[in-house]
Amino acid sequence: MRKLWIAAAIAALPLGAHAEGHYVPGIEGVKGASVPPAGNYYIGYFVNYNVDSLKAPGSDNNIPGSNEGTVTALAHRLVHMTDKKVLGADYGMEAIVPMVKKDFDFQAAGYNKSKSGIADVYLGPVVLGWHGDRWDAVGAAGFWLDSANSDELASPGNGYKGTMLTGGGTAYLNPDKSVSASALLRYELNGKKDGGFEPGDQLTMEWGLGKKLNAATEVGLVGYDQWQTTKDKGVGATDDKFSKHAVGLEGSYTVKSLGGIVKAAYYNEYDVKAGSGPAPSGNTFRLNFVKPF
Repeated sequence: MRKLWIAAAIAALPLGAHAEGHYVPGIEGVKGASVPPAGNYYIGYFVNYNVDSLKAPGSDNNIPGSNEGTVTALAHRLVHMTDKKVLGADYGMEAIVPMVKKDFDFQAAGYNKSKSGIADVYLGPVVLGWHGDRWDAVGAAGFWLDSANSDELASPGNGYKGTMLTGGGTAYLNPDKSVSASALLRYELNGKKDGGFEPGDQLTMEWGLGKKLNAATEVGLVGYDQWQTTKDKGVGATDDKFSKHAVGLEGSYTVKSLGGIVKAAYYNEYDVKAGSGPAPSGNTFRLNFVKPF
């Protein structure tokens, strides 16, 4: 009976790499709230999320047994910043196309599968960037499409649409702007799945404290925090809400021969509490490349 309960709980696990929403935390860090000037930009994100345990619904206790897996993603993001002004800010737009592979071995439920494909696509028609002498700010809005296969846990898609609102800022703490502190907030309003289950809304905060060592190199302390802000709805929903917290390190280097910036970061999740369903807990490695074109 206990194994059947665990199997049912794992079957209800959200289809994304982390929690209920589409947005994967940890892809932005130092100066994550700073928008580039007018131009076209490609940002490639390689993300590897390693699941080393599952938290039981409504708690921070591990589900017994070996419950491991990896989610590997290569997300292609295109950003177009115009020379037009809206509310005193630079106006732009963006799109994200993620390619995902999920490989799960949840022995407690007898679930061992691997799938890959293009995940749900994000379209952002509004990106606003403000810039001051020693500060930057961002506001944005967009939509996650229900565009990918989502027939089971290892499928690349989440199985529902969503709206994402973004806001944040970067402060430069000294006159030469070599020391920075930033926070980027993403609020996701999640839609309903075909079966009627509706995940609660989610707030994600990514933060970074950075120090430029020279013109090409920057290092920093980074982290992310996630909170479910509204209750799940539908069959299997409870009053429990998930939360997740991680801290890590980031480094970046401007590569002149490539004409862009390479960033790398590692995060360790130190506190995870599950909501209605089990919540994965683990660590994240992220590598991204920013190139104007």
